[in-house]
Amino acid sequence: MSDSDRQGATADARLAAIVDSSFDAIISKDLNSIIQSWNRAAERMFGYAAEEAIGQSILMLIPDHLKNEEIEIISKIRSGDRVASFETTRKRKDGVPISVSLTISPIKNSNGEIIGASQIARDISAAKESERRIRLLMREVNHRVKNQFAVILSMVRETSKRSTDPGEFEELIRARIMALSRSHDLLVTSEWAGASLFDLIQEHLKPFGLEEQILLSGPVLTLQSNAVQNLGMAFHELGTNSSKYGALGSEGGRVEITWTIDSGAQNPGSVGEREFQLTWEETSTPHPGDRRDQTARKGFGTVVLQRVAPQSLGGSAILERSPGYFKWRLSAPLASIVVAPIGSEADGDSPGSGI
Repeated sequence: MSDSDRQGATADARLAAIVDSSFDAIISKDLNSIIQSWNRAAERMFGYAAEEAIGQSILMLIPDHLKNEEIEIISKIRSGDRVASFETTRKRKDGVPISVSLTISPIKNSNGEIIGASQIARDISAAKESERRIRLLMREVNHRVKNQFAVILSMVRETSKRSTDPGEFEELIRARIMALSRSHDLLVTSEWAGASLFDLIQEHLKPFGLEEQILLSGPVLTLQSNAVQNLGMAFHELGTNSSKYGALGSEGGRVEITWTIDSGAQNPGSVGEREFQLTWEETSTPHPGDRRDQTARKGFGTVVLQRVAPQSLGGSAILERSPGYFKWRLSAPLASIVVAPIGSEADGDSPGSGI
């Protein structure tokens, strides 16, 4: 064997090793789209062993609605035109579609004649899924931001109606916007998948202190983003009200927050048939400035508790109040509260804990 032949054999061996060890699927085909070579990465990516693929048409990897791609590719290769890299979809042996980036180059013989094509396929499914999730999150964020603007405008309007002092107005608006921000932070942390009801209550009541006077009891639930926002507003108003006139404004007060799920006698397994009920009940020594009786003028907090929160969740609410006592009870369809059908945790015994 001449030196040039040995060098050629060495180069061929190196090329074969590179192709065989590549993380990308490298496939060669003739001008009739018949597969001529198939590396290990192609086996992993598409599920066909080399002996199953070689000799078959590469059309077996192409979904029916994309088969014209191969016609165009072969046409360009025959005419010597460049085929730009592009992203498309191919299918595995089990029929599962896979997103790929394709790079296609002509194969020439020793006389410079084009006899086929080399195709490098890179799996970009993870990148495509990431792009899809980003687009979904951006649409959700856009929707939520617009919704937040509407809520803030409503807050400004309703608070201004009930405030005569500019300093009081600024303080109330700042506190309410910060409360919206707390709910927003919980949703961002979960990528807008929802938030735990326990976490939501704790986050909104933390600024008021006296955690040892607050008892939480109920099944573990993950709230929808709409429920997070509206219940978050309600908990802020309840906490603010309690810190001024009730249990969170005195050492001897007590707040009990409990929630239950109606068993749904008609269809126990269906979330759509079941009802969520939450009760905030507090007792305390009557505060000298406590005007929380049934004839008191409705403030923004009362509007949130009686109308905004329940209506946004398709439910209803009742308020009972008198000096030293306050109760808010919300009832709403479970389907408007939770992100998915509840499992065994929600169906089991209700765990209780301090905040």
